[in-house]
Amino acid sequence: MAKKELEQDLDLGIEQEKGSKKKLMLFLVAGVLVLLGGGLGAGWFLFGGDEQGQVAEDIPEAPTEDKPPAIYQPLDPLFVVNLPPGGDLKMLQIGVQVMVRDPALIEFIQHNDPMIRNTLLNLFGSQDGSALQVRKGKEKLQKDVLKTLNKMVKEQGGSGAIESVYFTAFVMQ
Repeated sequence: MAKKELEQDLDLGIEQEKGSKKKLMLFLVAGVLVLLGGGLGAGWFLFGGDEQGQVAEDIPEAPTEDKPPAIYQPLDPLFVVNLPPGGDLKMLQIGVQVMVRDPALIEFIQHNDPMIRNTLLNLFGSQDGSALQVRKGKEKLQKDVLKTLNKMVKEQGGSGAIESVYFTAFVMQ
């Protein structure tokens, strides 16, 4: 009888061990599914779903204007001027290009090149060399050139306006 009880205890132990392994596997599978579901949900929330669509809808679209393409016109040759006496710098050499969108304005600039060059040479020759050594001074000169050129275009009856002025070369000695 003792032997039967021992076998029953052993069988019970094996069945209990199998049952606990099944429960452990069940918990592991459930845990993996919960983690996987949570990861997918977090990924969908952060990187996908309706959020992107709503963000794209919230951004206002830039007004679509039918601007003609930009046309760049170099004012060749380079401008070379002597700077006013008294400073460390004696000479300034500048390459200038203008940006317009009207081809008629390019023709105007080419036709009036001597007047434009004279005006810009006078403007460049009156600059303080020490002020041009810093970025602010160069940006101010760029704005002054744009303002001067647009004033000339308006006074001479040109159509449109010069949109931007770019310095393509800038050497001081």
